[in-house]
Amino acid sequence: MAFGITPLELHLHPLPTPQEEIQEEGSSPSSSAPSAGASTFLPRSHSPTPRHQLHGSPRSFGSGHSSPFSLLGSSRLPHPPLGSESSWRSLVLRWWSQTREPREKQRLWLNRRKGWQRRRARGVAAWIAVVGFFFLMNWRMFSRLQESSDVSEDLLGFSNSSARIVNNWSNNDKGKKPGKVMFTRLLAVAAHALAEREKRPEPPDLWKETLISSSSWTPCANQRNWRTSEGSNGYLLISANGGINQQRVAICNAVAISRLLNATLIVPKFLYNSVWRDRSQFGDIYQEEHFINYLKDDIRIVKELPMELQSLDLEAIGSAVTDAEVMKEAKPSIYLKKILPILLKNSVVHIIGFGNRLAFDPIPFELQRLRCRCNFHALQFVQKIQETGALLVQRMRNHRSYRKPIEQNLFGQFAASINEKKPSSKTASRYLAVHLRFEIDMAAYSMCYFGGGKDEEEELEAYRAIHFPALTLIRNTTKVPSAAFLRSEGQCPLTPEESVLMLVALGFKRKTRVYLAGANIYGGKSRMAALTSLYPHLVTKESLLSSSEIAPFLNFSSQLAALDFIVCAAADAFAMTDSGSQFSSLVSGYRMYYGGGKLPTIRPNKRRLANIFLKNNTIEWKTFEQRVRKTVRQTKQVDERPVARSVYRHPRTPACMCRTE
Repeated sequence: MAFGITPLELHLHPLPTPQEEIQEEGSSPSSSAPSAGASTFLPRSHSPTPRHQLHGSPRSFGSGHSSPFSLLGSSRLPHPPLGSESSWRSLVLRWWSQTREPREKQRLWLNRRKGWQRRRARGVAAWIAVVGFFFLMNWRMFSRLQESSDVSEDLLGFSNSSARIVNNWSNNDKGKKPGKVMFTRLLAVAAHALAEREKRPEPPDLWKETLISSSSWTPCANQRNWRTSEGSNGYLLISANGGINQQRVAICNAVAISRLLNATLIVPKFLYNSVWRDRSQFGDIYQEEHFINYLKDDIRIVKELPMELQSLDLEAIGSAVTDAEVMKEAKPSIYLKKILPILLKNSVVHIIGFGNRLAFDPIPFELQRLRCRCNFHALQFVQKIQETGALLVQRMRNHRSYRKPIEQNLFGQFAASINEKKPSSKTASRYLAVHLRFEIDMAAYSMCYFGGGKDEEEELEAYRAIHFPALTLIRNTTKVPSAAFLRSEGQCPLTPEESVLMLVALGFKRKTRVYLAGANIYGGKSRMAALTSLYPHLVTKESLLSSSEIAPFLNFSSQLAALDFIVCAAADAFAMTDSGSQFSSLVSGYRMYYGGGKLPTIRPNKRRLANIFLKNNTIEWKTFEQRVRKTVRQTKQVDERPVARSVYRHPRTPACMCRTE
C-alpha cells in the first residue's frame, strides 16, 4: 500500500515521473511523448506547471493541502488513474515534498525566537541589577551625607569652630518647635566656606547696585505743575486696614483720589487689626502738620469732619462704602462713576477698609506724581521715632555718618546726631539689613511646610482658624496645592536656614554686621540657631536698645515696624527674603528714590532659589554659590518701572524721578 511507505524509503528510492508512469501503463509513445530526438523532459521555462506550485512554501502549508487527498482536486497535479499503486506513491511523495520545506522553516524560526527570548531575559536581568546597584549606592551616599554629625571632621576638612556650630544645630533640633533644622549638610559646608573666606576679599559688586551705566535717576516728585484743589465737592474719609505698610499705601492712594474727586481729605484713620494688635493712629506714627502743609498746594486736608457732618449716620444715608464695593486696583473712572455721585449728594464719603484700591496704570501723569510726592516727601515719622531710629543707625554704623540725602528725610533734625564719633576702621561701619519675613502669621498664611512635623502643622492650622478663617474654609472645601508644589513655585517665605545660606553664597563675611528686621521669628531661638551661629554680629532693635529706650514702643507693632523701616532704608545693603512683602517693597523703593544708585537691594527669586535648594543633599558648594549669585545678580539690576507695577516699589518712572543722560 502507498500509505505504508515511509519517508526514508521515499528518499532512498525515488519514484518515476508522471510521464514514465503513463508509459508503464501501456500508453502509446506517440500520443504522450515528444517527437523523436527530443528530450524526455520539458525545459523548466516551458513547463506547464509553474515553479512555485511544484515546491512547498509557508503559504501552502496548512492552507488547503493538509493531506495528499486535498491535491486530487487541485489543478496543479494531474489526476492519477484510480487503482494505480505507483500513482498513489507519486502523489504521497509530491505531498511530502510540498510540506517538508515549510515545516523546516517553521522549526528554524521557532529556534531563533527562543534564542532571542533568552537573550532578552538576560538583558533585562542585567539592567535590573545595574539599576538596583545604582539606587543602593545613592541611598548609602545620601544617608551618610545627612548624618553630618557622624562624619569625621577630618573627612570634611572643617575647622573646630565649624564643628561646634554643627553640634549647636544638632542640640537645637531636639526642641519641640521646629521639629528639625533644614539643610543640615549644606549649612555645615557653608560654615566651612565662611571660615576659609575670612582672609579673602569680598566680591566687588557685593555692596553696589547694578545700574545701567548710560543713565541715572534723580528724585523729582516734589515738582508741581497744577493749581491747588479747593476740595469743594465734599469730604473724603478713609479707614485704612492692615499694618503700617498697608496703611502707608492707603494714605497716598487716598491723597490721589481726593485730588481726582476734588474732595477735602480728612486725616486718615487706622482700623484695629487682630494680627497687629496696635491701636496707633496717624498722629502716633507720622507728623500731621508736615503732612497737611506739604500737600496744601495739591489738596485740602483737615483733621476732623465739620460739626454738622459728624452727627450723620453715614451708613444710613449711603455714604459708607466698604472695600468690597470698590474693586482692587480700580481705575480712576470707577471712582468718578460710583463714588463721586455719592459725594455730591451727601457731601461726605467714608471708605472702610481702604487699601490697595487704586490702579497704577492707566493714571494721569500728575496724579501719579502726587502719589510719589506723598510717599517720599509728605510722610515723615514723628520725632520720637526719628530720634530712636537715628540712635539705632548710629550704633550700627559705629557712629559714622555718610551724609546721604536719605538721612534728612528719615531722621529730620536728628540727622546730625549720628556723626558724633569716628569709627576705628572704615569697614566696621558698614552693615547689612535683612528683613526676615518669617513670623507666625506669614508661615500660617503661606500654607507651606517648614520641617516642624505634626506639631507645626497643627499649630499653624489653629492659627489660621482664628486669624484667617476664610483661608481655613478654602482648605476645607477646595483642593489646594500641596506644600511641596507651593515651595517649588516660590510661594513660601525663605526660612532662616535658607536666608543664611543665600547670604553666605553671596559672599558676606562672618564678621559682617547684620541688622535683623521683623517681629518674633516663628520657631524662636532654635530656628535662628544657624543664622546667629554663622553671623555672630547679628543684632535686632531689642538688643541694640536699652529697656528704657525701647519701652515707649512696646505693644505698638506699627511703631516698632517704623524703627525697622528707618534702619533698613539707611543700611549699606538691604536683603529681603520675601519679594511679596509690603514692608520690603516700600523699603526698596525708598532706597531706590533717595539712594542715588549706591544703596543696593537684594531681591531673591524664590522660585529659582527653591530649585537650587532642592539639590541641597548633593550639590557642591562651589556650584551652589555660583547659581545663587547668578540668580540674585539678575534681580539686583534696577531698570525703569514696568507697566502696572507699584510706584512705591519702582519709583524709577518719569512721574516720580527724572532721568539724566
